[in-house]
Amino acid sequence: MASAIADGAEKQGAQVHLIRVASLNEHQWELMAASNGVIFGSPTYIGGPTASFVAFAEETAGRQMTSHWTDTLASGFTTGAAMAGGKLHTLNYMLALAMQHSMIWAGQSLPAGWNTSTSSPDDANRLGYRLGTAAQANIDQGPEGLLDSDLATATEHGRRVAELATRMRQGAQA
Repeated sequence: MASAIADGAEKQGAQVHLIRVASLNEHQWELMAASNGVIFGSPTYIGGPTASFVAFAEETAGRQMTSHWTDTLASGFTTGAAMAGGKLHTLNYMLALAMQHSMIWAGQSLPAGWNTSTSSPDDANRLGYRLGTAAQANIDQGPEGLLDSDLATATEHGRRVAELATRMRQGAQA
């Protein structure tokens, strides 16, 4: 799903760095600090983000005093095996992290899909999340089980966040 978000951002002209938080080096911290936008991502396990994401969040505490992310655009995405399964909690955790750093949060712009008798799982934003992007993949399939509609939703979200970051940067330069 991170790749789909990156694709959307790149189509909008953004320079994208996919960074695994489990093994950050100083150069990657510097890339994030210099970014116009940061999109957090984590699978949802047992109703929340992974331990490696929580460790990353804790590591940012020492960097919080430097205000690297103040007024930086932020957003988030998650996947989980269950249709609900705590994904909203994971997104809320990311939102709280962003607020601790005085970031500006961008939610999902697509309306909820798959919510009428004539709609289907093929609809964009089929799970209806607005706080960020959320997807579902069966536990026995893993990320390979993500539906094309979830990947399209992620791509659109990446595009939107990149567009907003560009607008914010241009506005700051005016």
